[in-house]
Amino acid sequence: MSNDDSVERLRQEWRTLGFYYEFQDTKQQWRIVGSQAGLMRFCTILRAYAADASHAPLSEHEHYGPYAYLKIMTWHEATISPDAISGTLLDFLRLADTVADHIYISPPGKIFTVDAEYAGGNTASLCFAVREPDFDPASSDSLLV
Repeated sequence: MSNDDSVERLRQEWRTLGFYYEFQDTKQQWRIVGSQAGLMRFCTILRAYAADASHAPLSEHEHYGPYAYLKIMTWHEATISPDAISGTLLDFLRLADTVADHIYISPPGKIFTVDAEYAGGNTASLCFAVREPDFDPASSDSLLV
C-alpha cells in the first residue's frame, strides 16, 4: 500500500467516525471536533456501547478512530481520564444525553466542555468544538497534511 493510500484510508476513517479527536496533554482534555451531526455520532457510539450487554463486565472496552486512542471502558464509577472515558453502561447513556443536549443548542463556532456534570473525580475533561455542517473531520488531523 502506498503512502497516498494510507493517508486516504486514514481520512476515510475520520469521515466514517464523523468527528476528529485528540488528547491535549497541556490542558488534560479530550478535544472533540465536528459538525452537529458528526458530534452526534459520538453520542451514537456511547449509546451503542451501552446497548451491548457484552460490555457490562468491568474493564470491557472499545477503541475508536483511526489511531484507536479514544477508549470507552466499563468501570464501577464514571470518570474521564487521559486513558479512557469510563463508567457503567447507564453512565454512558447519561453522558450521551448530556452531550446531545449541549449539541442541540450549540451553533457552529460554539465550544462546550463536559467535566463535573459527568463525574466529580475526573483527571481530564471533554471539550467539544462545533463546526459548520460540511466540516471534514480529516482536515483537523495534522499528520495527514
